Amino acid sequence: MAIQTLNPYTNKVEHRFDAISDVKIKQAIDDSHTAFLEWKNTSVEQRAQLLLNVADLLEKNARQYAALMTREMGKLFKEGIEWEIPNCIDMCRYYAANAGEFLKDQPILDVETGSANIESLPMGVIFGVMPWNFPFYQVIRFAVPNIMAGNTVLFKHASNVPQCAIALAELFAEAGFPKGIVTSLLMSASQSELIISDKRVQGVSLTGSERAGSSVAALAGKYLKKVVMELGGNDPFIVLADADVEKAADLALVAKMFNSGEVCTGAKRFIIAEEIYDEFLALFTQKMAAMKAGDPMDMATDYAPLVSEIECQSLLEQVHHAVEQGATLVLGGEREPLPGAWLKPTILTDVTQQMDIFDRELFGPIAVVYKVSSEQQAIELANNSSYGLSSAIISQNESKARSVASKLETGVSFINSFTISEPCLPFGGVKNSGFGRELGRAGMEEFINKKLVRSL
Repeated sequence: MAIQTLNPYTNKVEHRFDAISDVKIKQAIDDSHTAFLEWKNTSVEQRAQLLLNVADLLEKNARQYAALMTREMGKLFKEGIEWEIPNCIDMCRYYAANAGEFLKDQPILDVETGSANIESLPMGVIFGVMPWNFPFYQVIRFAVPNIMAGNTVLFKHASNVPQCAIALAELFAEAGFPKGIVTSLLMSASQSELIISDKRVQGVSLTGSERAGSSVAALAGKYLKKVVMELGGNDPFIVLADADVEKAADLALVAKMFNSGEVCTGAKRFIIAEEIYDEFLALFTQKMAAMKAGDPMDMATDYAPLVSEIECQSLLEQVHHAVEQGATLVLGGEREPLPGAWLKPTILTDVTQQMDIFDRELFGPIAVVYKVSSEQQAIELANNSSYGLSSAIISQNESKARSVASKLETGVSFINSFTISEPCLPFGGVKNSGFGRELGRAGMEEFINKKLVRSL
């Protein structure tokens, strides 16, 4: 696949880059390992100060970075400036403030004699394979906990956001991080084994598709490397009979249409109690239909084009095939009359388990709405999936909603909210949605050597 900036709004290639050579990849590993040997001995306070510099630079250059994301993957400028860059800033400041506490020795109090404690030690070079849908946030989420732990990181960004990758590497360098601490590699997927096989690389973290995760996890297993996988989702959004329907429809709109639906944790399956199904569907359809397409740099635009023509065409074909198999097209299912990779907000109903679309991740502005007759049926439908990433339950009875949440086979559940990311909240999935956690203390500890020290 070409490494290039193809503006989804214009469908024009703006920049092209060559993949780096194997020789340069090996040099980058050398540099990262050499940097690690020094970096692991720096104090948490030194690391934190550099990380605060990153936060300040993100704040200073927020508009520049947000516009770059818009050009490369089509993200609404307002989502970049109001959500993605601020979340990157929060992440830097959170780990700068809390990493010292997370890395403290943990005493074990139950030993019969003497003393014992767990030390939190860095592992070495960590390799990250990053996705395009949140070009800054995903890299920051991967890199920041690891460098605060004393590791160094190499990352391969998605091939369609090379300028974001370059800008991120330059950001850490400008903040004062030494060479080799954070390194971007404009490389092909086929070169990944060269990195994962190197004995100095101690772990691999991937956020992406199920197919990419399977391929990279197989390599990590071959070379016995610790791995974290954050993969796709077919996330249920459950609205119970006692919910405020207007509020539920408002939440559903954001849960579906944020980032044009190109979100692993975005709601895909809307599971609605039959008592309020008709009212919800009417409101939700009205709100989806009112979404305004346009220039993603315009603050008045409600949703952006999809990342590429290939992705747009694939989703259109899946919608049309579902209709051929018996699904009802309530809204959308066609392109916007604009240049670029546009798909109108789409709603499908009457989808059954026998249809191909039933257990697929629809990575775009497509909502599948189901009617259920009981909470138990809602739970069973939500769990009838190969995926288990995120879930939402909407109800005016928090106790009831918590009871439903505890029965859902997902890594995270949100009550009366769409899925929200905060630096302190551990995140990850089960089943085909992956394994391991990111963010919070749990995320930081994924690539730490929890070493026992016993003294008699």
